[in-house]
Amino acid sequence: MKIYLDPGHGGTDPGAQGNGLNEKDVTLDISLRLRSILINQFENVEVKMSREGDISKGLKARTNEANAWGADYYLSIHINSASRAAQGYEDYIYNGLSDSSQTAKYREIIHGEVVKMNQLFDRGMKKANFHVLRESAMPAMLSENGFITNAHDAALMKQSSWRQDVAQGHANGLAKAFNLQAKSAPAPPPSTSTLYKVIAGSFQSQENADKQVALLHSKGFEAFVVTVVISGTTWYRAQAGAFSSRENAEERMNAIKNAGFPDVFISVE
Repeated sequence: MKIYLDPGHGGTDPGAQGNGLNEKDVTLDISLRLRSILINQFENVEVKMSREGDISKGLKARTNEANAWGADYYLSIHINSASRAAQGYEDYIYNGLSDSSQTAKYREIIHGEVVKMNQLFDRGMKKANFHVLRESAMPAMLSENGFITNAHDAALMKQSSWRQDVAQGHANGLAKAFNLQAKSAPAPPPSTSTLYKVIAGSFQSQENADKQVALLHSKGFEAFVVTVVISGTTWYRAQAGAFSSRENAEERMNAIKNAGFPDVFISVE
């Protein structure tokens, strides 16, 4: 399953603005979280993002890239704006499609899962002649995750836990729509063996750890967040491998350092 994930706007185009927020920042954060969930929780999922940082990229370049890659689904993440009174969640498919189309069926499933998680008023399922919906060669949906100009919605957008929930809602919808298979938990190593864990950053903020994992993924390293309590304080670590051989752990650690992550260490358990 190849999912093209498109965080709206970026670079010189901030998107909608309001309540101290830029749309481009919120959409990127949600999208990075969503990618992490899809890659870590489900089997046989590939994710390509239109942008992984704050860069400018035209709409045509985005759809051309998705089409050339042969994506199975195009998902564009956005934030809405209007009057201060407008609020809530809505999503769109191309207005040239019927309600009985496969794209509409996928969207209905995803919509139902997103609204379970996002604490936003449900404005319903809509259609529009947006470029990314019209020019993508595969089924496509664009979600508008609240109004940046509304005090209630913007307050939620400022919470990392809410952005994580929105990402999880989209992931749940994709998993249900496309019958994605959850990864089985890896078997724990024998208790008598020594395990060398490669830690590429340790943070007191889970949000910072999530961002580090997303950055590691962008560099081609598998990683996930683990927690450890030290002297009563919870730390969130970006773990990028666990090995029974210290030599293998050191090889992974050096590769990560060479990729631009200086604060890497090995935890022995």
